[in-house]
Amino acid sequence: MQRVILFGSAFRAIVAGSGGLHAHYFLYTRHESVSRTQIRKHSQDQPTNFSCYSLPHRTLINVSGQDIHSFLQGIITNDTALLAEDALRAMYAHMLNVQGRTLYDIIIYSLKGNTNGLNGVLLECDSIVQESIMRLLKVYKIRRKVNISLCPSLSLWALLPRSKDAVLGTSRPDVTAADQVFVLEKDPRTELMGWRMITSCQENLHEIVSACRQGNTEEYHRHRYEIGLPEGVRDFPPGEALPLESNLVYMQGISFSKGCYIGQELTARTHHTGVIRKRLMPVTMSAPAENLDHGAALETEGGRPAGKYRAGIDRLGLGLIRLAHAKESLKLKSSDNTTVTLQATVPDWWPKNTEDK
Repeated sequence: MQRVILFGSAFRAIVAGSGGLHAHYFLYTRHESVSRTQIRKHSQDQPTNFSCYSLPHRTLINVSGQDIHSFLQGIITNDTALLAEDALRAMYAHMLNVQGRTLYDIIIYSLKGNTNGLNGVLLECDSIVQESIMRLLKVYKIRRKVNISLCPSLSLWALLPRSKDAVLGTSRPDVTAADQVFVLEKDPRTELMGWRMITSCQENLHEIVSACRQGNTEEYHRHRYEIGLPEGVRDFPPGEALPLESNLVYMQGISFSKGCYIGQELTARTHHTGVIRKRLMPVTMSAPAENLDHGAALETEGGRPAGKYRAGIDRLGLGLIRLAHAKESLKLKSSDNTTVTLQATVPDWWPKNTEDK
């Protein structure tokens, strides 16, 4: 019996959100005999609910051992005790410095019940700072019984719903090879970010997830900036960003009832005063983000300070906006000294009953 696998690919541009998504269609053809051919395909006739993106800008670190929860509990903003519950398998959090400012944004995945040989948790972080995070984890390890190691053999994927309107009606991705998947969990930050999936680097995406179109990483970032979701060191400059101004509460990334952790004092005090005067918000710009300096000062049309530009892609980005001026047209100077206008918007995934002052 001869088996031949033939792959054909076609590219299509699909208008979704603020940009096109490049779709890849794969035909899987199996010859059972010379005279008989059976074809099974993920075709246009089959509903395609997700666009899939490889995330090489994010790194995975395995933390294992009997003291992992007490170890992480003292250095992250969220409550790791919740990961012991079967209902919660992915958690968002920040690691802060002693002044209460964000060093790194992370997602933690529980490996409880995993059958692929890994145990403990996987910690997702920005690839740029992976060595810094490794050093920080080892500093706070002290005598705890934990093992910390990078996972270069694993691949991280984002599976995003094809449209915002389809989010609530989108079910779990159809995985046809569950034994090849280490993690498949909803993104804990917001439902608009779909699902996170971790596989081995050697695996073929289209042999694992059916009805999934593959896009490039730039489109993933465009989606983030369009909905106003920050990620990585460009959006959270280490040692500068304050977690509550960065919408950590809105992204389910902090617990105010857990025990002490590094940076807790300032964060708790800000929370209990109930006054947050600036927030990280999505902005639409009159010029491409590549011409703008990170950290550039924002002003109102009347010249009053209105915040800082943070980062972006094309004409979409994030700005730390003074809420008193959030509804006004803002401006900044680009690298070539021209005036760029910005307009901030309130993300759909923010709570509707916010009472920021």
